Amino acid sequence: MPSHTISVLVENEFGVLARVAGLFSSRGFNIESLTVNEDPIDPTVSRIVLVSSGDDQILEQISKQLNKLVTVIKVADFKDVDTVERELIMVKVAVDERTRSELDSIVQAFRAHIVDIGPRSQTVEVTGDAAKIKAFIGLVRPLGIKEIVRTGTIAMARSVQLNSYRAGGRVKPGEDGLDSDRVQ
Repeated sequence: MPSHTISVLVENEFGVLARVAGLFSSRGFNIESLTVNEDPIDPTVSRIVLVSSGDDQILEQISKQLNKLVTVIKVADFKDVDTVERELIMVKVAVDERTRSELDSIVQAFRAHIVDIGPRSQTVEVTGDAAKIKAFIGLVRPLGIKEIVRTGTIAMARSVQLNSYRAGGRVKPGEDGLDSDRVQ
């Protein structure tokens, strides 16, 4: 099933996240990734970015149901929108004198950052798309992963939309489901 990234701008109120998540669970869809943050410009607003896999028709219905919630300001399904998507992980990797230089080489190749050093482990921070995160984990797994903490996907529409098409035609400005007058 195709994966959908959906951005939901909501009023920053108690219980909003539960209501949004409830729309997915009540229809039997798993939320694969979920991030929520208060808008740094307007603390009365929060942005929820979630990733879920499912049939296009069902997810379209969920988007319509989200728009009916009183606390929802705007819903954008990034299905047909060029986006920039990122995740962040911190990985605590076992190291010894033999593997420390190997980990350093991997860290440099991925433009990652060592954020903590201990006698038998190092914690590395990596930011990138899902493929980069997966590749990094695959390379450090043989060294010995002690712990992983991973954010969900965050996404934002690209400033220039090169490949956005809907119903066989080019998306016109203002029809892309994105806020054109609001800093995102």
